[in-house]
Amino acid sequence: MLPLQTGVTGGGPLAIVVTFLLVAAFYAVTLHLAATFFIGDVPSQRAAYVAPAPASASLLLQQWGLRGFGPLSPSLAAGIAILGILVADLIAISYVYRLQWSSALPLALLHFGFAAVLGVALNNIFGLL
Repeated sequence: MLPLQTGVTGGGPLAIVVTFLLVAAFYAVTLHLAATFFIGDVPSQRAAYVAPAPASASLLLQQWGLRGFGPLSPSLAAGIAILGILVADLIAISYVYRLQWSSALPLALLHFGFAAVLGVALNNIFGLL
């Protein structure tokens, strides 16, 4: 069971689906903000098409940052997980926005920055994490 699913629902399939949808919506909003800043006026649907890739990668790889993986320390494993999430995001951005790798990489890094800043801000406001 993923750590985000322990709560009111008891960690069943419903909790996994709701968590995935919330994380995907968060990534879609932050990607649309980053794409609008980087590219200009873009349809928001493209961000919604990209969002499941980093959302699924982050939910699958979050265990590495909590416990580590084999001989890896938790901080090194979290760094590898973040790199995996960035790669999934980069591939999806390049495909959906039809960008070359040289243009998709800055957008993926900008998306990571927007998501990190907004995530920290929401955590400070609501104390969810």
